[in-house]
Amino acid sequence: MLLFVCLGCRQQSYSQDGIDLQFTSTNVNTPELLPTSTLRPASAESNIPNFPEIPENTDIPNIEPTVTTPQAPVAENGDASEVDEAKNLDIDPTEQLLEDIAQRAFDFFWQETNPDNGLIKDRANNFSTDSYDVSSIAAIGFGLTSLCVAKEHGWITENDAYDRAHTTLLTFANDVENVNGWFYHFLDMETGQRVWESEASSIDTALFLAGALSVAQCFPGTEVEVLANIIYERVDFMWMLTDGGSLPDEQLLGHGWKPETGFLPYRWDQYSEHMILYILALGSPTHPIPSSSWEAWERQIGTYAGYTTFAQGPLFTHQFSHVWIDFRNMRDSLRYDYFESSVNATLANRQFAIDNIDACETYDENVWGLTASDGPDGYMAYGAPPGTIVHDCTIAPSASASSIVFTPELSIAALETMYELYEDEIWGRYGFSDAFNVDRAWWDTDIIGIDQGNTLLMIENYRNNGFVWQTFMSHPAVRLGLQKAGFTYSIYLPLVEN
Repeated sequence: MLLFVCLGCRQQSYSQDGIDLQFTSTNVNTPELLPTSTLRPASAESNIPNFPEIPENTDIPNIEPTVTTPQAPVAENGDASEVDEAKNLDIDPTEQLLEDIAQRAFDFFWQETNPDNGLIKDRANNFSTDSYDVSSIAAIGFGLTSLCVAKEHGWITENDAYDRAHTTLLTFANDVENVNGWFYHFLDMETGQRVWESEASSIDTALFLAGALSVAQCFPGTEVEVLANIIYERVDFMWMLTDGGSLPDEQLLGHGWKPETGFLPYRWDQYSEHMILYILALGSPTHPIPSSSWEAWERQIGTYAGYTTFAQGPLFTHQFSHVWIDFRNMRDSLRYDYFESSVNATLANRQFAIDNIDACETYDENVWGLTASDGPDGYMAYGAPPGTIVHDCTIAPSASASSIVFTPELSIAALETMYELYEDEIWGRYGFSDAFNVDRAWWDTDIIGIDQGNTLLMIENYRNNGFVWQTFMSHPAVRLGLQKAGFTYSIYLPLVEN
């Protein structure tokens, strides 16, 4: 099976082989799932109906109501960490840690942006200034969404959030080069020009669009909404589906295009982080792909330690689409439960670390999380079974943090443990560094934008009643895309291995 992690291709020099260590399968008891809230896609005036409501008396596992974060005072320069001392001192330690992680993650997006054009760094040093000058369009998508969160909590003013969103979208509407609406993966922070011979990336453009449509819904009736929809409607999804028309019967979206070589030879043909790409493509008001494309990609199912899930190793593949789309209690036309799969993928990932405690000093029942991240030998697509196993005892705190909607108690315990044990080594101005490896005495000094965004937005969904979900899913094109994929609310049924 080919494992192509587009977001893992950060620089050619990062490519390294993983180290497979021995592991054994051990069954553990599955903890209670995060209770399901009564969230539905928000209604809006359009000719697109909302999803059918869940029938009364339907037996669905529900999660407890989440807690809305107390608002902290706003620092004059927008740096939330500067107001730590002014926070509500009555917040319990767990709530305070989550608040601190979230605010420091937002500080990255606020401080590491070129204010003249809205471009956000791909990565930054967590402890000191740096000379990084490359922007990631996926990081910008997370960053745009983070503006809605910061506005909601009062970390920055509404005017500041609007101005930053407007600057960013104006840049992408007018100045950043696009190919039939698709943007290059990596850009120069100052000029917005393509760097590293990167591809016009389908998945990274989709993540950017998720941020653009989120701020559109945060600022309805404004130029931000107009610009976001112009950018979205410009994207030619059929061009990416058919390789510019050369494959008219193709059902699977391609990974991207390069001016030197044309279309990349890879397609989004198996379960991965691409669900949000397909939903946006299905719902496009200008260049939609056929509904049959949703069922065309393969869903390989596997089981590890009793946890049945879609067989992809890195946890981010089970998280990214869930940042913006609330898949709880929904099933698509094929009757799959994608939320349950991500719960089980998280539990399997943690269990793999537990099963390898003897081989890896880093791993512990409360120190776990294999995902694409920095490592001692460069950037790696770390992963656990039932997907492809790639590990060398490196842990990324964002992996457990970003599964907080799937495994809240276990994720919070992991964050508390990593903070208690390794605060001196990996806790910096933007929160946890991207990764660490106790066995190699290696402590990352960098953070990565997409991991910061994944962490911040998933924590926000957990703490603030699915705020990111509600915002993004209120867009009519998102609801239309979900409907074309056949999603309906349904009773809970277990995922069954083929």
